[in-house]
Formats: sequence, C-alpha cells, structure tokens
Amino acid sequence: MDSCHTENNSRAEMIHSLFLINHAGDIFLEKHWKSVISRSVCDYFFEAKEKAVEPENVPPVLQTPHHYLISIYRDKLFFLSVVQTEVPPLFVIEFLHRVADTIQDYFGECSESLINDNVVTVYELLEEMLDNGFPLATESNVLKEMIRPPTILRSVVNTLTGSSNVGDKLPSGQLSSIPWRRAGVKYTNNEAYFDVIEEIDAIVDKSGTTVFAEIQGVIEASVRLTGMPDLSMTFMNPSLLDDVSFHPCVRFKRWESERALSFIPPDGNFTLMNYHVSSQNLVTIPVYVKQNICFFETGPCGRLDITIGPKQTMGKTVEALMVTIHMPKAVLSANLTATQGNYSYDLATKVLVWDIGKLNPQKLPNLRGSLSLQSGAPKPEDNPSLNIDLKIQQVAISGLKVSRLEMNGEKYKPFKGVKYLTKAGNFQVRT
Repeated sequence: MDSCHTENNSRAEMIHSLFLINHAGDIFLEKHWKSVISRSVCDYFFEAKEKAVEPENVPPVLQTPHHYLISIYRDKLFFLSVVQTEVPPLFVIEFLHRVADTIQDYFGECSESLINDNVVTVYELLEEMLDNGFPLATESNVLKEMIRPPTILRSVVNTLTGSSNVGDKLPSGQLSSIPWRRAGVKYTNNEAYFDVIEEIDAIVDKSGTTVFAEIQGVIEASVRLTGMPDLSMTFMNPSLLDDVSFHPCVRFKRWESERALSFIPPDGNFTLMNYHVSSQNLVTIPVYVKQNICFFETGPCGRLDITIGPKQTMGKTVEALMVTIHMPKAVLSANLTATQGNYSYDLATKVLVWDIGKLNPQKLPNLRGSLSLQSGAPKPEDNPSLNIDLKIQQVAISGLKVSRLEMNGEKYKPFKGVKYLTKAGNFQVRT
C-alpha cells in the first residue's frame, strides 16, 4: 500500500464497496458506501476465479495495486468487498457472511432471482448494516424493526403508494441493554430448538490412511420464546472443542469457568456457536473407500473400480452419499456399471458423478467399468482424486452431546430440543 493510504488509515472507511457476482461471473448488484469504484476492479477477482478449478478455491483475500478484494462464496454467489486500507480480513469475511445470512433470513433463501426481486429492500438493508463503511446494525431481529421484511401485500401497497419498507420508529433493541433482542416479544407457542451440525474435512491417501482430518462444527438456534428468557446449555464432553467462537449473547466468563453456554437469546434464528475439532485422533472417518483407477500405457483406455462401505457411523445410516471425480482432460467417456444409484459423466467439464443415496452395509455399492481416452493422447500423469459427499442424521461425529438445556427468568415451560447432523465438507480420497 502507498504512504498516502497509510496516513488516511484512521479516517478511512472499512468497507468501500460490495459487488454480488453470480456463478457465471456476472455482477448483478453493486453497492458503494462512499465514491463509486469502477467495476474493472473485479477483473483481478475474475482472473483468480479462472485459475481456481472450484469456486470454493478462489483465494478469499486478493491484493490489487490500490485495493484489497475480500470475498466469500455462498449459495452459488460471490460476495466481493473492496477495501482500500489494511483491515483484519476475518472481520470483513464475518460481515459478508452476516449480509448473506440476513438476505436468507429476510427472503427465505439467498439467490440472485430473490435479490433482484427485492432489490430495494436489499439496498435498504445494506444502508443500515454499514455506516460510513463500518458495520452498524447486523442483528437480524433489530433490522426487522427498522426495515420490515417484504410480504406480497406490502409490496403491492408500496408500489401503488410509492412508500418503502423502512420503519418510522427506532428499534427497541438498539435502545435496550441487550441490542440483539427486541423488547416485548410474545408467542403463543414457546419453543427453542438447536441443531448441532458438523462437517468433516479430510484427506485419505491411496492406502486408506488419514493424512488430514478436522471437524468444523456449528450450533444453529431457532428460538421463539416470550419475554426475556435466560438459557443455559451444558455439554457431556466440552473438552473436545477447540477454537470456539460465540454469538455476542453468550457470557464468555461463564464458558471460561464452567464450559457452559449461558445467554439471553436473540429472537428467531441465529448461530449460537462455531467450533473446531482439530486433533486428528478425535476425528472419526465414517466411510472407507476401496478404489482402483488406472490408465494403460497401450491403447486409449483405462479402468475404474470403486467400492464404499461404512467405517465409524455410530450405528447410524449414511445418506445422500455421492462421489465426484474430476477426470483428466483426455477422458472422453465412461462405460460403467453401478450396483446402486446412478452415474453421469459430463464431457464438457470432465466430471464423473456417482449418486449412491443410502449406504446399505449388507450390500456395498460398487462402480466399475472402462474409461475411453482420446487416441494419441499421452497417458494421464496423475490419477484423479475422489470427492465424497454424505450425511448422517442424529449424530455429531465428534461425539459432542448436549447434556442439559435449561431456562430461567420466565415461568412458562417451553418446548425444547436438540438435533444432530454430520455431513462431509471437503472430503477427499486420493487414488
């Protein structure tokens, strides 16, 4: 960065502009909090996107001569922010996730068509979420008091009368001592549900040895409780958790002293906590893969043989099992037989997908057959790796369990429950 940027650091805004970019690489929305920055700044991002095979692999922070480009990829959309000064990248990444979460919360999903349909509300939200380039109101239920979520009737009335969704009073949450919870919340059915969701990131080598494994966990909450409830959640085995981060409502001192979560919850849906389980011996790999992919020196062909079986699933069924293989460029077609599920090979992208579904431990799924290569093409140097997708309901693969969930501060008895889900994150088997 040049010296004039550094001098202005204290006065400069944190986030200058935001571009929303679809999967195809088209900018479909832009928001500038100060002066307009030309779209050409995104060219550096598009170059990086070209180099990355998968959109998830685009580097989250890119440096250009005058700016930093910080981005996230969510729901097949890129949220790309332009920053002119050195700021903590994780701060900006967290803010971008808040923007995506808010859009999802307001409109039911975060998609290009819904954002375009509600573009006025989206601009109103962005205006409230950042003040002069600094995050201001990012709590969804506080925003909903300032900018009412759209309904079909309100959209029609606004179109006819020319009015907007912006509320005419200050949100009570902004004025209360608990900014994430609005005052005077009332429900006829009081309920608090929590989802413990774990993603396994793993690399397994050809011999079946785990090279790398970690679990990214999150506890998602859906709380609809009257008044000002005070909740506490304890775990059977909190020592498993590394590197935890909490919603601002969690009392950190109580976590440090007792390893318990104590909090007055926001109203509605929110992320209570994120965590890691990174010590390799605690990460169990739920499936094993026996595979053999080989390309012959003579003749334009190769063989493929893959079998998948359950390994450590804690007695639960593996569902939504899918294998994706990025084949070498020379592979023209695949003539395979699947004992379960079905497969497809996309010649343009060279991606083979085997959609298995539920894993039956009594009859293991197998995919085998021949691969045709371009004639005259050299034998591929590297064998492709397998990407595994799966889900296991009602289990957190780390072994994390909620032991108690209690409520104080209110007299009624709420419905409460905890569900568990394990799924594959970036799960790769090398061949």
